[in-house]
Amino acid sequence: MAEEQQLTIGELASRTGVATSTLRYWEEVGLLPAPARVGGRRRYPPSVVGLVGAILLLQGVGFTLREIKAFVEPRTRVGDVRRELFQRKIAELDRLIHQAQVARNAIAHGMGCPHEDVFECPTFADLVASRLAGLSLEEAHPDGT
Repeated sequence: MAEEQQLTIGELASRTGVATSTLRYWEEVGLLPAPARVGGRRRYPPSVVGLVGAILLLQGVGFTLREIKAFVEPRTRVGDVRRELFQRKIAELDRLIHQAQVARNAIAHGMGCPHEDVFECPTFADLVASRLAGLSLEEAHPDGT
């Protein structure tokens, strides 16, 4: 590839909005392929812009860098690995959504508390005691679902 078609790390950073330090780190952990060097300076093919975009997208939907690495590593069973990662992430997000809904409902319930000071509320005191006894918020506040 001609040198003028390749991108410096600064150009890649500019096109993607990702800091050069982050790009170097991603290279170090194997998310980005090691670039060619010209005069000691990194030179990336233009296709790396799309890879950086994919990394940003996967981060944005909650994948960790370790999980993202499984997407970008060449493997013979890539489709199976990706499908499994998607399934695990959906299950994780479903748990988080459920936990957030329980928390939201508990807070909404607390907003309707007739006590001016929540620490004077017997329901709040029962919830605190339940949490101290090791119950989850969902178990302590079953009406929160």
